[in-house]
Amino acid sequence: MAEGPHPNSTFPRPTFFILTGIPGPGGAQAWLTLVFGPMYLLALLGNGTLLALVQIDSTLQQPMFLLLATLAATDLGLATSIAPGLLAVLWLGPRPVPYAACLAQMFFVHALTAVESGALLAMACDRAVAVGRPLHYPLLVTKARVGYAALALALKAMAIVVPFPLLVARFEHFQAKTIDHAYCAHMAVVELVVGTMWANNLYGLALSLAVSGIDLLGITASYGLIAHAVLRLPTREARAKAFGTCSSHICVILAFYVPGLFSYLTHHFGRHTVPKPVHILLSNIYLLLPPALNPLIYGVRTKQIRDRLLETFTVRKSQF
Repeated sequence: MAEGPHPNSTFPRPTFFILTGIPGPGGAQAWLTLVFGPMYLLALLGNGTLLALVQIDSTLQQPMFLLLATLAATDLGLATSIAPGLLAVLWLGPRPVPYAACLAQMFFVHALTAVESGALLAMACDRAVAVGRPLHYPLLVTKARVGYAALALALKAMAIVVPFPLLVARFEHFQAKTIDHAYCAHMAVVELVVGTMWANNLYGLALSLAVSGIDLLGITASYGLIAHAVLRLPTREARAKAFGTCSSHICVILAFYVPGLFSYLTHHFGRHTVPKPVHILLSNIYLLLPPALNPLIYGVRTKQIRDRLLETFTVRKSQF
């Protein structure tokens, strides 16, 4: 049986940790594979299809769709960084993960979450320019600038998330090597260390505010500009069309931030009222639900993507 924390004993830095998954009644974890397995499959198929469409169709190689491809690539990385290990734990039970692999997973999960938040901000700014200054849009938003923005998002995420594993690596002793979680979340690992954790806690809080807080403010400001521009349009049809170009993006924002905010609030303010398995379940849903939903939202609500998909399937059907 996996060992639990012992308050009066410490262990040297382990060569591996043991992930326990989502605690619950015996056998309940295996059934959760029926939830998270299809989520991961949808993320792989949906985002892979979007990336393929943008790659092969020159009409989709425009700034808006290149930003969407950036989001799809990020979703693929985010889902793949946790889903295989999560499904293995749920199906096979607690499993060991090497110490270095645990720190690497910690880095990729938090870095890709930061990239996703930044990509949503970039897409909000893109829509603000498209609605507010449509005549200047081709000059202001170019493929090159989208590429620079994607590179900046990646570099920013790396710079701000690298301290996470480094702050954990400085600890030499741990209370246990069993992580009561389904993946190597930063705070789940920090709970096991022996020593003062104020730096880790402070940096985690600062990072949450700096990434999600600033990005949310930017998204809110962008949609304030969009609302102002839409309300100035002369006809109801024009206003409906302008708002329609933003509807899919709004759905994606809600799919990312609402579960994330709920998970954050229950973790920090409901620690003693919400059971720990619920915290763990919410954190996994927060990371896997948006990658599964985003391609469905854009596939259904974006005319160019919907038409290209229908055209592709129609051509293949006619060939058979």
